[in-house]
Amino acid sequence: MRLNNWLGIEFPFIQGGMANIATGEFAAAVSNAGGLGLIGAGGMNLDSFRENIRVCKEKTDKPFGVNIMLMHPQAKEMAELAAEEKIPVVTTGAGNPSAYISMWKNAGAKVIPVVPGVALAKRVAEYGADAVIAEGTESGGHVGELTTMALVPQVADAVNLPVIAAGGIASGRQLLAAFALGAIGAQLGTCLLVSEECPIHANYKAAILKAKDNGTTVTGRSAGVPVRLLKNKMVREYLKKEAAGADKMELEHYTLGSLRRAVFDGDVDNGSLMAGQVAGQLREIKPLRQIFEELYQGYLDTLTKLEQER
Repeated sequence: MRLNNWLGIEFPFIQGGMANIATGEFAAAVSNAGGLGLIGAGGMNLDSFRENIRVCKEKTDKPFGVNIMLMHPQAKEMAELAAEEKIPVVTTGAGNPSAYISMWKNAGAKVIPVVPGVALAKRVAEYGADAVIAEGTESGGHVGELTTMALVPQVADAVNLPVIAAGGIASGRQLLAAFALGAIGAQLGTCLLVSEECPIHANYKAAILKAKDNGTTVTGRSAGVPVRLLKNKMVREYLKKEAAGADKMELEHYTLGSLRRAVFDGDVDNGSLMAGQVAGQLREIKPLRQIFEELYQGYLDTLTKLEQER
């Protein structure tokens, strides 16, 4: 089974629920291009979440989903709204969604939590999750410790659920590897940031296109909130403060509003330019449809080449 067949979409791709980026309009564009678009509730309040759902329903008749960050102060209300609106797919991050799974499933949703390790995958499986997204540390934004290469097969072996790979997937070769590790599809984030339809500032996109293989780093490990993002002035200062022993409160205050500065203002020096390690292989802004077609065709071409070389 492939993800596209399971979800009733064209390509086996889910768009990551990126806070302040994954709007209703962007989710609709992803779904219209053949993937599964997600509205990221992480940067919204309840009213804006409701409005983005309305916008998405107006702009696409294809399946779409929402991503709910469980650390959000309005997570419970957002979970209830997703059920009321009968959203087809609900993904979650930053916590255990077990308290909401039955409610979403009773409303007809497929529930797909993001998991950084085997323990949470087993837990959500027990509570009725329909699949899991195994997200490796290569991804942008909030990350765990295990790499995609190590995480996906261990999760696939541990639970009797479909597994979707996330982190480090931006080419056909990487998609083929995800399938080989036991995934039925991929969640994409960084490579969609440089799509024509993505609503981030042009400066943010340019910074991703300029990134090299070592262009990202992880901040916040000492505070228990590791985040992968592009290196810039703000990140270098943050790492200095972290190394000097700054506490969690001081570090959070230093980065307050930094993601919005990157996304909306295009501040590439003082903004949080969240991006995964694949940023170093991205060199061009393309339409979403082209990204999906090239990624999937690259997978097919690589598979054919490997079969010919056996």
